Amino acid sequence: MTRKQYFVIVLVLGALCTISPFSIDMYLPGFPAIAQDLGTTIDQIQLSLTSYLIGIAVGQLLYGPLLDRFGRKIPLYAGLVVYLLASLGCALTNSVDGLIMMRFIQAIGGCAGMVAAQALVRDLFPLNKTAQAFSLLTLVIAVSPMIAPTLGGYMIAAFGWHSVFILLAVITALIMVGVYFTLPQGQLADTSLSLKPRSVIHNYLQVLKQPQFLLFTLAGGIATAAPFAYIAGSSDVFINLYQVSEKEYGWIFALLAFAMIGTTQLNHILLNKFSSAQLIRFTLYYQTALGVLLVIGSWYGWYGKYSLIAMLFLFLTGQGITNPNASALSLAPFTRHAGSASALLGCFRMAMGGLASAVVSVLHNNTTLPMVSVMALCAWIGLGIFLIGHSPVLQKFRQRASEKEASVLS
Repeated sequence: MTRKQYFVIVLVLGALCTISPFSIDMYLPGFPAIAQDLGTTIDQIQLSLTSYLIGIAVGQLLYGPLLDRFGRKIPLYAGLVVYLLASLGCALTNSVDGLIMMRFIQAIGGCAGMVAAQALVRDLFPLNKTAQAFSLLTLVIAVSPMIAPTLGGYMIAAFGWHSVFILLAVITALIMVGVYFTLPQGQLADTSLSLKPRSVIHNYLQVLKQPQFLLFTLAGGIATAAPFAYIAGSSDVFINLYQVSEKEYGWIFALLAFAMIGTTQLNHILLNKFSSAQLIRFTLYYQTALGVLLVIGSWYGWYGKYSLIAMLFLFLTGQGITNPNASALSLAPFTRHAGSASALLGCFRMAMGGLASAVVSVLHNNTTLPMVSVMALCAWIGLGIFLIGHSPVLQKFRQRASEKEASVLS
């Protein structure tokens, strides 16, 4: 593979990975405008975000077996076509219920790009290049939240909120052209694989029996749902409560996205001195303390626009450390079932993100409290699960279970 081919392939794979981040973030500045145009409330529009996150959670479980059974490109093309049509459906809808349904279908199609891109990295690059390729994809995904709301804010201000979904459809069509002309087939179809529910469910159950997976998936997944509560509530808080423009909101969102990107890079340095578990423990304590300050400060009206941005920035820095370390520890025990474990991990995180955004919507009261309370609650529950999982009693139980399993295998 030449250097030019490598660059083009990584670029197209990165584009596939940006579909879902752009779909989540680009329309956020338009929440007030969409609510007004569809004759509904902000909390109802927030449910369209929830439905998208639920769609991603469900879709990841579907595409894993399909990509192995039919090869990489056929399920990918099918998903992208579904996403493109659903994006046009979002642009043409005239009711909030229609938007919520179209967003769910859009997510089912869009997550094909994310799952297929990860599989293609493993197929196309040698082992000594996969980590580098995944790092580039991670960087692209991390930068997306800095671009999408800003671009969306300008699009909405100039052409209205419908233009965002039309642009998403156009971008997806261009990505499909890039996939067709530049991406190799990757792993071919394996007709020996069974898609029977019993076989697929069996693999997932094997993953769920692993205590380390459960501990770090639960603790990390719930803690990393906090940004989704922020995403769900931030446009209402800043645009309606603090009266910022759609364009200004895009820049605020980009700044706060940088909080997570910066600490993700810092995590590489910290891992030279500390273990992943130590870093997770520290950041969960750190976010729990900040969560308390956010809730108390919001209750008593301590925060103006800039002080709230500063507090959110500090809170979100923890996500750049918790997320990768929890992922690594969740998947560490697996070799054979790594794909199923990865799908379950992604599904749970998106499901928790959907639940967090739904709670923000239900609690909506034209204040900052619903957003910051759910963010704080995610950190509190994550810390609680982490501490319980590391209790001496459970440590002894896991050790005895491992010894028993070893004796049976021998």
